[in-house]
Amino acid sequence: MADAGSIRHRHENALLALPNVIGVGTGRDETGSEVIDVYVQRKVALQELAPGETIPDVLEGVPVRVVPIGEVTAQAP
Repeated sequence: MADAGSIRHRHENALLALPNVIGVGTGRDETGSEVIDVYVQRKVALQELAPGETIPDVLEGVPVRVVPIGEVTAQAP
């Protein structure tokens, strides 16, 4: 299996095109296994999303973790 970074790279544009998605990265879960992190402004109930707007649970065998981070704003230099 390819590493999480390569898999993230292949799917990054599609993930970023989803509503509410702010960013995509890689990380490790509590057990040390690689995961793909999808950063969202807030978690949204499945019934509020249209077909095709959901974030997958797994990409190419790597678990996907949805991480709510709130609103992102640029800071003054």
